[in-house]
Amino acid sequence: MDRSGAWLRSQRALNTSSPAPIFPALPKMDRTKAVPVSLRPAGGQQRSYPGGWDQSGSCAALDLGTNNCRLMVAARTEGGFRVLDSYSRIVRLGEGLQLTGELNGAAMDRTLEALHTCVDRLGRHRPIRLRAVATEACRRARNGQAFVERIRQETGFEFEIISGKEEAELAVESCSALLFDPVRRRSTDFVRESRSGQDWGLLLDVGGGSTEIAWVRLDQTARKHTLVGYISLPIGVITLAEQFPHRRPGTYRAMLEMVKEQLEAFEQTHQISRHIESDRVRVVGTSGTVTTLASLDLDLPRYIRQAVDGYRLQPDSARRAIGRLHRMGMEGMRVHPCIGSERATYVMPGCAIFEAFLSLWSANVVVADRGLRDGLLLRMMREESGLHYGRTWPHVGHSDEHQVTPD
Repeated sequence: MDRSGAWLRSQRALNTSSPAPIFPALPKMDRTKAVPVSLRPAGGQQRSYPGGWDQSGSCAALDLGTNNCRLMVAARTEGGFRVLDSYSRIVRLGEGLQLTGELNGAAMDRTLEALHTCVDRLGRHRPIRLRAVATEACRRARNGQAFVERIRQETGFEFEIISGKEEAELAVESCSALLFDPVRRRSTDFVRESRSGQDWGLLLDVGGGSTEIAWVRLDQTARKHTLVGYISLPIGVITLAEQFPHRRPGTYRAMLEMVKEQLEAFEQTHQISRHIESDRVRVVGTSGTVTTLASLDLDLPRYIRQAVDGYRLQPDSARRAIGRLHRMGMEGMRVHPCIGSERATYVMPGCAIFEAFLSLWSANVVVADRGLRDGLLLRMMREESGLHYGRTWPHVGHSDEHQVTPD
C-alpha cells in the first residue's frame, strides 16, 4: 500500500464549507452526477438513486478531535445508509495544550500515524465524497493551522477547522432521530412516553477539548429541529484533567462547580429548567462519558453499542453510577471492560461535566452512541437526496463499536 496517499492527494476535495466530491483517478469521468464511471455496471443501465448516487456510491467522514481520530465510510441504501468501514484511534492530540497553548510533537506524530491508517482504509473503498473536520485542539492551538497544513502535505487530507457552532450543529444532526423516537429503560424495553408536549430539545456533547450544548426547537409533526441557542465551552475531559491533575479531596467538587458556573449564563438566557419542569424537553447526551455511565447502569459485562444507543438514563441512576466510579478508583477503572487504561484518567473529569449539567437541568437523558462522523454523513446524504433533518438513518455494523471514547 502506498502510505503517501497518492490517490487521496490527487483527488482531494476542495476545502469549502460544503463537502466536495472526490473523484478517484480514472481514465474517464462523468462529473455531472459525481459518480465515478468505474462504479457503474459495465454494459448495463445505471440504477437510479436520488441525487445522482448509484448503488456502489459511498461517502466518508473524518473527525479529528482533541482525543480521538475517527473515520466512517458509508453507502447509501434505499432506506438509509450502511456502514462499510469504521475506525477510531485514541491519539490525544490535545495532550499538554492546556499548559503550552500548542500541539506537541509526540501528539502530532500519533495523529499522523492514525491518519495514514485512514488513507489505507479509504483506498479500499474510494468514496465519491469525503469531508474531514478538526475541532477544539486545532481551533485553540497556536500551531493548529500549521498542523492541518502538515497533514495535507503528508497524507493529502484537506481538514477544515470547524467552529464551535458547527460542531454543536453536527452533534444535533447526528442525534436528530433520538430527539423524536421512543427510548428504552433497558435494552429491549421501549418507553412510550408522551411526546406531543416535548417541543424542545437539549443536547450535551462532552468532548476531549470542548463541551457543546445545543438548545433546539422541535417540530414533532414534521420531525424537524431548529437550533435556537448553543454554547461551546473550551472545557473537555482532557483540558479538565490537565487543569486538575491531582486526585485530592475536593478536586472533583471543584471541577463540577467550575463547569456549573460556566453553564449558568446559558440557563439564564434560555430558561431551560422551566421547560424541563413542564416536561417539554427531550434531553440527549452523547460522548464516552455518557455511554460509560449508561454501561454501568445497565451493568454490562463489556461495552455493547446496541444496548446503550437510545437508552434512557435517569438522573438518580447516573449519580449512582458516578458514585460507583468514585469507589472504583483509578485502578478499578483501568481494568473495567467498559473503560480501560487509555480512558481511565479522563472518566471523572467527564463525570464532573455531566453532573454539572444535571445540577442545572435534571432530566432523563437519552444516551447516544453517535458523533460528528454520523452528523457529517447525514448532512452529505441529505444534501444529495433532499431528505429532511428528522429522517432516521439506521446504523449498521460499526467495526469500532466496542470502543467508548470521548471527542
